Amino acid sequence: MTVTRRLDGLLQGDHLGFLPGPGGEAADARAYAAGDDVRRIDWAITARTGETHIRTTVAERELETTLLLDLSSSMSFGTATAEKRDVGIAVAAAFLHMAKGPGDRVGALLLGNDGIRALPPRSGSAGAYATLSAMLRQPRQTGPSDDRLAAGLRAVAARQRRRGLVAVVSDLLEPVEQWQRPLRLLAARHDVVVAQIVDRRERELPAVGVLRLVDPDTGREVDVRTTPRARERYAEAAAARAEEQRLAVRAAGADHVVVRTEDDWLPQVARYLTRRRRTRAVVAAGRA
Repeated sequence: MTVTRRLDGLLQGDHLGFLPGPGGEAADARAYAAGDDVRRIDWAITARTGETHIRTTVAERELETTLLLDLSSSMSFGTATAEKRDVGIAVAAAFLHMAKGPGDRVGALLLGNDGIRALPPRSGSAGAYATLSAMLRQPRQTGPSDDRLAAGLRAVAARQRRRGLVAVVSDLLEPVEQWQRPLRLLAARHDVVVAQIVDRRERELPAVGVLRLVDPDTGREVDVRTTPRARERYAEAAAARAEEQRLAVRAAGADHVVVRTEDDWLPQVARYLTRRRRTRAVVAAGRA
């Protein structure tokens, strides 16, 4: 209910369809230009603005969406208003909400320390709520865990045969060389969006003297003196890792959006969807 209330209105019409083009589903309105089909004139907007507008459309197609949600130990971390796990579930709920149109189906794979849990594709609001409920019931993971993201990507490829949308929600902390190839193979067939959840303390260290750091996947602990030089080197290493992750996702042919735990997740997702929608509109215009 919270996600629905926040998304409706702000992101009205931002359905995540992956094949824009002529069709019957309403999209944006724009000023009439010579050569436009007069049957697409939007008389309500024309009367309100005093200028002739036409309503553009996108193709109506049934869309099958799979959510790959990382809920392993590294996601059970947060130093601001929420843990990465909480933000990840909220972002996954947003994709659920936007991909539950008539005839569409949404399924999910949940990555945990004990393996992969598959949720069958469901349609409609009832199916979306059932999937979200299962996500919320997933236990919070702590302690050592194996690398799961690459296995999850391969599982999605084996499960979703029909071309569709795949939303990957993860912190991408596994080594890039493990998940980039499975991601590239998945993006060759499907429209893939990677929502990377990051926390501020993964990018910078506070000046607090001696700080004990714990690797959430292995349990290894190390004490670090947070001197200016140590903080600078940490920030440089974190920035280099973030750039490596960004380039790997883009090279794989997937969309990439970074969502920070210290900021409200909704405006971050909204900005991404706005950019995506404009890009797709340009691509569709080029094909016309």
